[in-house]
Order: sequence, then structure tokens, then C-alpha cells
Amino acid sequence: MKRIASLAGVFLVAASVLAGCQSAQEPPKEINLFAWSEYVPQGVIDGFTKETGIKVNYEAYASNEEMLAKLVSGAQKYDLIQPSEYTIEALIKENQLLPVDWSKVPNSKNIGSQFKNLPHDPEHKYSVPWMAGSVGIVVNSEKVTEEIDEYDDVFQEKYSGRIVVLDDPREIVSWALGSIGKGPNDVTPETLEQVKPILAKWLPLVKVYDSDSPKTALLNGDVDIGIVWSGEAAILYNENPKFKYVLPKEGAHQFVDSLAIPANAPNPEGAMAFMDYILRPEVSKLISADFPYTNPNVEAQKRLSPEEKNNPASYPPGDPKLEGFRDIGEQAVQIDKIVTDMKAEG
Repeated sequence: MKRIASLAGVFLVAASVLAGCQSAQEPPKEINLFAWSEYVPQGVIDGFTKETGIKVNYEAYASNEEMLAKLVSGAQKYDLIQPSEYTIEALIKENQLLPVDWSKVPNSKNIGSQFKNLPHDPEHKYSVPWMAGSVGIVVNSEKVTEEIDEYDDVFQEKYSGRIVVLDDPREIVSWALGSIGKGPNDVTPETLEQVKPILAKWLPLVKVYDSDSPKTALLNGDVDIGIVWSGEAAILYNENPKFKYVLPKEGAHQFVDSLAIPANAPNPEGAMAFMDYILRPEVSKLISADFPYTNPNVEAQKRLSPEEKNNPASYPPGDPKLEGFRDIGEQAVQIDKIVTDMKAEG
């Protein structure tokens, strides 16, 4: 997965592109799902189709930016999308999502209270949480024996060429902000100037940028340390407990990826049927089995094995400092430019 935050300007054409009306005809017996790559088990899709007769056309994207660009282009109309929290916030601001009719999603009762009424959807009107997670440090403890508990510990000269990080400018900048005591949403022209020298030091040390499967470089032994999605870290831990997951003491990003219905969805009824289906505990458990992030479905959590519940990446112990991303408007463009330019120079 990849969460690039370049939302500024993407809605300039959205109003005209997404102003389609609902057809008076019977809804089609299919839904178009536009979601993250490697995030929706085929068994879940097949089970939904077998039960309802509704075909699911699953198209994948690698970033919120890619999803938004395709959404507003009008080239394809989608019934369901799977944005991250700050993208949902931006879509709500622009009136680009349909409210969910909760009477048609009765399994929403299984959503944990801590995943409702969050800042990106404060009235809990537009989104159904799919999976949550964090972004933290993974260490191959057989290769890296020093204590690692903050971002500066990762970006040391002695680890040059041994580091994998997410290919995601917003994430990378948030780590630099954390290193100077700022939160992930403290994004201003002034704070961006402050983090530039930090990034100039850090980025040349990185060997691999990978948001889709950062675990691969660690499993293959190409790198020994990295900053990755918690679900990737959980898979690494399951492969070998030598891969330790650490949430940096400065604080870390907690993301919430959710299902939402675009304003021009051809089949919102089918979309809500899919929402309700994935909120069944037994179905939600299947998603956790393939993608071991933090499951927001409390009834599904009860069905997880002790090994799944005790995976420190899926369910971090203690009380870690976590914060969600907010929509930062045009500052996202500056973030992308800074990181892209520095990577090109490095």
C-alpha cells in the first residue's frame, strides 16, 4: 500500500465530474470496488457473490492520490472506494461521498466504539472501517543489536544501504516532524523548512523505497531495518520473531482505511450490502487472517487465535502514542515536491 497525500487541486473538477444522478432503473447486479492492492481476500469477494449474486469488480490502486485522480476523471464510476482517514475527510468536505444508510448495514454494531466518530468522519455518516494500523520500525534483531526506539536511531550512517522505508512522502515527512517534537499534522511552510535538513541527511541512507511490500526486502536479507506498515511487520513477525516491531517514542501514525460510497455510485444498495457482509465477524476474521492489521470489528477480534491477538505489530502492547493524519490541503503538494526532489538528488 501507499498513501501519498497530494490532495490539493484534485477536486477542482470533482463537482462537475461526480454530479451524476442515480438511475431510476433497477440497480445492476454488480459493484465496482476500487481498493488498495493486496488488501481484499479473494475468498471474501467470492463468498459475497455466491450469497448475493452480486459480482464484484475489484480494481486496485497503490495510493490515495491515484484513487482520487481516477475517481474524479469520470473514466469509471465506482460503488465502493477504500480511502485512508485524511482522504475521507477531504472527500466529505467536497460532498463527494454518499451517507451510509445504517439500517441497511446492521452489522455496523460490531464496529468498536474507538473506531467511530473519529476526526475524519466525526458524525460517523460516511465510512465503514476496514482495517486500522500503525507505521513503525522493524528491526532484524539478529543483524541490529543496538536499541532502536526513535526515528533518528534508524537513520544512522552505520545503517546506510541497509534501510527500507515506505515510498510515501507524507509518511516520511511525519517522521522528520516527530524527530523535532512536532505532530504529524503540524505541517506549515515553517515546519517544512525545519525538516528539510533532516531529510537531506536521512534519505541518502535509504536502500529501498517500497509501500506495496516493504517486508520483502527484509525477508530476503537485502536490508536489516526499516519503517513499514504494521500489517507487513505482523507478517514478518509470524515468519520469524527475530523481526521486532517498535513504535517510536516520538509518536506514530495510526491509519484507518475504510469503505465509502462515491456520490455518483451506480449501485449504492449493492455497496451497502458489501459493507454489511464484511462486518460479519466470521468474514472480518478472514480479512485479518490474510492481512493482519488491527481489526476494528470487536466481534471478529473475539474469534482471533491467541497468536493473532498477541502479535505485537497487529495489536501493540501498552499505550503507544498514535495519531491519525488530517487533510492538510495544499501543503501536501509541497511535501511531495520536497521528498521527490531530494530522492532525485540523492
